[in-house]
Amino acid sequence: MPNFTKQAIKASFLKLLNEQPLNQISVRDIVEDCGINRNSFYYHFHDIPALIEEIVTDAADTLIRQYPNISSIEEAFDAAFHFTLNNKKAILHIYHSVNRNIYEQYLMRICEYVVTTYFNTVFGKDGVTEEDRSILILFVKCELYGVVTEWIITGMPDDAIDKLHHLLSLCHGLSHEMIQRCREHAGKSPALE
Repeated sequence: MPNFTKQAIKASFLKLLNEQPLNQISVRDIVEDCGINRNSFYYHFHDIPALIEEIVTDAADTLIRQYPNISSIEEAFDAAFHFTLNNKKAILHIYHSVNRNIYEQYLMRICEYVVTTYFNTVFGKDGVTEEDRSILILFVKCELYGVVTEWIITGMPDDAIDKLHHLLSLCHGLSHEMIQRCREHAGKSPALE
């Protein structure tokens, strides 16, 4: 039954986090909500930041399993946005707490995963050096991370996904053009002196 207790702790914490800021939630609140004692909480989690880290890790792992292939940059951005929408208030409460770094770390992990998967699915590794590939992934990953972070900072407005799709339509073909430039660059040999 430890797994059941652990899941109950996570569910209670998320419920509370969707109702109030993180700094107002104590271990006592969590154990009272799920009907266990404090020792049961500490058997499973060292403290509340450890609980947050496991919840965010689980969410990131679930997202990764749901998207084994990503065939468009729009799908990559949508995956990251929908990851944050599942528990909007909870995400905002974590983001505006001293534990923001936990969320930022896993958001970056998700961004890197979706961008890398997108490049692997659409372009493969043909004709692109590892150096160029890593630079492209870094650029698009940081772009995605920045857009999602800006969205969170502004309170996660509902119209943001429409604006994102408009932005992506303005940037349509950019990834393909960057890959083509990498392939052209890889095909050139250094000038002989």
